[in-house]
Amino acid sequence: MYTVIVFKADKRKKTGEREVLYKDYDTDNKSMLEHTVKHTWLSSAGFRYEIHQTMVKRTNMMGGGEYEERFDTPNYCSPSSESYWSM
Repeated sequence: MYTVIVFKADKRKKTGEREVLYKDYDTDNKSMLEHTVKHTWLSSAGFRYEIHQTMVKRTNMMGGGEYEERFDTPNYCSPSSESYWSM
């Protein structure tokens, strides 16, 4: 499973771009997904994209066991960080 994030150049934003699409795709073929996104969201039109593996393996800080969580989980919500356990 992969997550695609598409950005468009936008001078009205501080970062210089705005998020246009944030979508999960249930596929194992990253190259085909990248080909599709590349030809759908053209860089010549001001688009930029990122493809992330949706689930990543992390290690629990307290127990030491491995688990899976989304790549975009905030640090304070992740059992792999000290800030999660200090609350």
